[in-house]
Amino acid sequence: MPDDIISIKGIAEGLLITLNPQEKWERITTDLAARLDEKAAFFAGARVTIDAGERPVPRYELSSLRALLERRTMTLAMVVSDSSTTLASATALDIRTRSGRKTADPDLDDVMPISPEEQGTGGVMIRRTLRSGRIVHSRGHVVVYGDVNPGAKIVAVGDVIVWGRLRGMVHAGAEGDKSAVVCALDMSPGQLRIADFITTSPPDKKRSVHPEIASVRDEQIVVEAWG
Repeated sequence: MPDDIISIKGIAEGLLITLNPQEKWERITTDLAARLDEKAAFFAGARVTIDAGERPVPRYELSSLRALLERRTMTLAMVVSDSSTTLASATALDIRTRSGRKTADPDLDDVMPISPEEQGTGGVMIRRTLRSGRIVHSRGHVVVYGDVNPGAKIVAVGDVIVWGRLRGMVHAGAEGDKSAVVCALDMSPGQLRIADFITTSPPDKKRSVHPEIASVRDEQIVVEAWG
């Protein structure tokens, strides 16, 4: 697991919040509240899945976490855990549970096609993080519910939307469509291309505190606030 205290990612059902199993609970809740308050309007109304891993979370701690979310108009919909203590706490609070153990290869699941709608374009949806070495090609759009790590690559004829942190290489409008866009909750690409235009994140770029969108304007790639 990453060294971060928490990680927040978009998934099909809403948000996945993963907790560091070694960090003190008080620090976790303090950091989570600060992260949510940074983008309060963006997170408002979200359904949340908490992944506590092997961390034993007693009922009173889980109840306080649910209250923290509810004060921000968010709903704790599910708890994922390998701890019997945590699962029992969630059950007692009438929260859906799921074991965190996976039997399938994560590189082979959570990929599904996006069917074209009338006057629209199809593509592919990926419900996981793309790790280094993974390459995705699409004749349409690409939507990633997760991060795109350094060393991962996406090439799409249409748009690319990353519901997470973009740190790998992305090429949207790969067949020359300058109207294509790249969107990410955290835009820090190793290389970003739209049609024939290329840019990279400067090494001293500060981590964004808001979603961003990249598009071509005046014959160059411009990155600005998304939403």
